Amino acid sequence: MQFPQIRIPKKYIKIGAWILGVFALVLITLGAVAYGKREALLKKMMAKAIAKADKDYGLEIKIGSAGFSGLSAVRMQHISVVPKDRDTLATINDITVGVKLFPLIFGNVKLSEINLNEGKLNVVLKDSLTNLDFILKRKKKDSTSNSNKVALSDLASNLLNEVFYKIPDDMQLKNLMMQLNDNDTASLKFLTTSATIDGGELKSNITVNDTAATWHINGKLNPGRKRLNIMLYADGKKVELPYIERKLSTKISFDTVRTEMKEADFSGGDYKISGSWGIKNLLINQKRISSADIIVPDAKIDADMLIGDNFLCLDSTSTVYLKKASIHPFLKYTLSPNKIYEMKLKAEEQDAQAIFDSFPLGLFESLEGMQVQGKLRYNLDFYLDTAIPDSVKFNSTLTPTNFKIVKWGKTDLQKINSDFVYTPYEYGKPMRNITIGPSNPNFTRLDDISPNFKNALLTSEDPSFFRHHGFVEESIRKSIAVNFKEKRFKRGGSTISMQLVKNVFLSRQKTLARKAEEILIVWLIENNKLVSKQRMLEVYFNIIEMGQNVYGIGEASRHYFGKTPAELNIGEGIFLANIVPKPKAALYKFMSDGSLKGYLLPYFNFIGGTMARRGLTPADTSGYGFYNVRLREGLRQYLLPDSTVIDTAAVDADDDGMLPPAAMQDKSKSLFDRLFGGSSAKKDTAANNKAIIRPDTAKTKKQLRQERREQRRKEREQEKTKENGAS
Repeated sequence: MQFPQIRIPKKYIKIGAWILGVFALVLITLGAVAYGKREALLKKMMAKAIAKADKDYGLEIKIGSAGFSGLSAVRMQHISVVPKDRDTLATINDITVGVKLFPLIFGNVKLSEINLNEGKLNVVLKDSLTNLDFILKRKKKDSTSNSNKVALSDLASNLLNEVFYKIPDDMQLKNLMMQLNDNDTASLKFLTTSATIDGGELKSNITVNDTAATWHINGKLNPGRKRLNIMLYADGKKVELPYIERKLSTKISFDTVRTEMKEADFSGGDYKISGSWGIKNLLINQKRISSADIIVPDAKIDADMLIGDNFLCLDSTSTVYLKKASIHPFLKYTLSPNKIYEMKLKAEEQDAQAIFDSFPLGLFESLEGMQVQGKLRYNLDFYLDTAIPDSVKFNSTLTPTNFKIVKWGKTDLQKINSDFVYTPYEYGKPMRNITIGPSNPNFTRLDDISPNFKNALLTSEDPSFFRHHGFVEESIRKSIAVNFKEKRFKRGGSTISMQLVKNVFLSRQKTLARKAEEILIVWLIENNKLVSKQRMLEVYFNIIEMGQNVYGIGEASRHYFGKTPAELNIGEGIFLANIVPKPKAALYKFMSDGSLKGYLLPYFNFIGGTMARRGLTPADTSGYGFYNVRLREGLRQYLLPDSTVIDTAAVDADDDGMLPPAAMQDKSKSLFDRLFGGSSAKKDTAANNKAIIRPDTAKTKKQLRQERREQRRKEREQEKTKENGAS
């Protein structure tokens, strides 16, 4: 293809040449003038910057000497930065900074070189104050003066540009100390003995805490294209963070961490950052996560992050790799007009054994060594708009294909199909061993338990037990909504299957790892039909806590009513179902004559009415046996006078339904704790599988004295209230 020739008259060429010549002459003239006055301009700019730092940030900046070194480099010596009324933040002995001239024409300050010799950055924490408080002060001032909000995408772009603009083409640092002093009780030191950037290659040597370790941050940098690929590792040992361990009781170590940024630019109005992050042999020990070390041999994420005007998002094109298994995450946080949380996880169908092998060591101890066949696919969908929490969406599906368990791990998940020994724990301590089988006289087969109790407990705790596969998504969804609105774990979403697995197969430690392991074991048992529903319910009824050191329906029916489980009437069945969430509050619900307190009548009508509508019991207009419930006489002597008001609804259980020692009654009263706190605890009966009935002994003199003191205190408070009302 031949392009047509364009003929430009010579006079226009001459005019253009003259214009370019004049423009070049003006630039040269201005450059010469600026070059001649650059020292004065530098001093003026420095004085202005120092004054602004003092006015806006309360920083006292001193510079011993400053001057140009070459055409575009500035050398400064003996610099100090001291926040007002705080410790010295930074000192620099000698630094030379060079800028690129061409970007400067367009207002962009890009560094061409940095040479630093001996410097110190010193962060000091004293109580709630630090010598970095000036940053927060400035942010607060800016937030009040700027009424127009900047889009997050523009903010991210500007921030990232500033970071990359400050990465020089050439750099040489020697003896730069970065130190943190935390209330004179803990410190952290990083001494960069050398760090260089040459031709985009970064190399460094960093001494940690004097002689504790030597770290290296090495890699490739390309600031112009917003690309980097760097790796952190230590000489001959793991990278450890002892300061975090001391401050947060969290131990973290790893062999290497690699970070790569591949792209950062606007895409369809959003700012997109693409890169990857990988870690080798990560070790985490945090008691809220797991009681044991969690080890991740190899993990990597290829991430695409999107930043919009009002949201942050990890896009679903991202992939997390754990050994040979992979999953696609989607995380989105919308800031306005309402805060919205979104999470989606998608694991495409893949080899089941590869998934089990990818579990971090120490995370699921009971499943370690398990061998499986087949394939698995997983999908999770979560959406919460904080303005309408009741509309929360939750859907979780683990789909098997030809899945089969070939070999158990550390725990046989079918052990409850035959007789076994159960050890209940209270407040982290084992109570006693209980044989779940005919050799225990209190063990009760499912067919020998009154339908009045079975139906009442299923109605109140898990109505769809025989229909669901271990989980009830609607219950979990409602729990999320309630807990979010209450800002605490008020409602749980556990099914009977989950409670059974928690008590029989897992430790009583309340950790995230244990909860995740509980969910996985429930899925394995329910979806592979390892245990029948009838056997699960039978075991559950025989291990459930139903009072202070009272476990199982066999012990509970004899303890409260002196009956066998088969003899329970409708009222007794509803009462025993009522105490399951808070078993240690059971005795507080009785009057001194052994009858139930009136506030329980609506509960009886509700549960009884629900059972009647489902055809589980005859309709009853007199409270479904409420007035026929009587505590056996041997326990009535432990009941308080009827004048004592106890709100058992205020007895809060924790996230597992276990009551803390201080929550056995209304928080404003301590009388019950004083009466039963220490003397009612039973001895460990590991050698005896029979039910232990609390002896019917009278109150001690100490308990009576405490009761009288408590009564006198209440009378004094009532008198003061009357006096204040009269005045």
